Amino acid sequence: MASPARPQRSLFDLDLLRAIVTVADCGSFTTAAARLHSTQSTISQKIRRLEDMAGHPLLVRGNRDVHPTDAGQTLLGIARQMLALNEQMREALAGATVAITVRLGVPEDFVNARTTRLLASFNRRHPQVKLEVTSGLSRDLASGYDHGELDLVLVKQRRNSRQAVACWPEPMRWIDSARAPCIGLDPIPLVTFPPLGLYRDDLIAAVEALGRRWRISFTSSSLSGIQGAVADGMGISLLPARATTGDHRVLTRRQGLPPVESMEIALLHRPNADPLVGELAARFARLLDRERR
Repeated sequence: MASPARPQRSLFDLDLLRAIVTVADCGSFTTAAARLHSTQSTISQKIRRLEDMAGHPLLVRGNRDVHPTDAGQTLLGIARQMLALNEQMREALAGATVAITVRLGVPEDFVNARTTRLLASFNRRHPQVKLEVTSGLSRDLASGYDHGELDLVLVKQRRNSRQAVACWPEPMRWIDSARAPCIGLDPIPLVTFPPLGLYRDDLIAAVEALGRRWRISFTSSSLSGIQGAVADGMGISLLPARATTGDHRVLTRRQGLPPVESMEIALLHRPNADPLVGELAARFARLLDRERR
């Protein structure tokens, strides 16, 4: 025959635990009541409820002071832990309500050590801010910004194509492979970003202006993919000067290719953005000013 189920006891109320901890710390019901902004009788009732739940006396009431029994001492240790955990949870939830998320978009070639150091410095100053960083093609970043998916973006665009918080000229370079050049091939192989990608139209138009035949040999939405394909001799391309490496050969007017001076880097955020977004934008502006100098 199964033994009868034992009645389940309710969890100890944190308010009751706070009462006994305060009484033990103060050594007095009267002082504990004053500290808890309550009455002595109310505190006494809470202790009696705890003792009823525990099934043991928890405090010894002397003429001048109050001290815990052995059972009370055990309870006090656990009660202090529970109250401390409750306070930690309260602080964590309170912090979560005031924290904000800043959604940042940057081109792939700006995801580097300098940008990481900038973001780390900002995060140390504002630990309550959660940073969500998206990297990709400028057209995708601009679209995300226009649809309200990003708060602050750094994009490459044609000069004066849209209003920005700040702009900087973006020097461009025609590049070929240093060890396996392609400029002399017929047709000229081209390494490009996908259709509608920045620089693609300029690249094709310049080659056609030379009267040369051309073919698309490699397409990638990844900057590192473009850099690697050119370095390995898959074709020529047009990239920002900052993206050229020692594996590239820079082509000039000697090869008939004109300078491209129509590009800029633009920093965008909304006029009513959170002040923290404005501060992060100002940090990026200072970084780009230093690089420009």
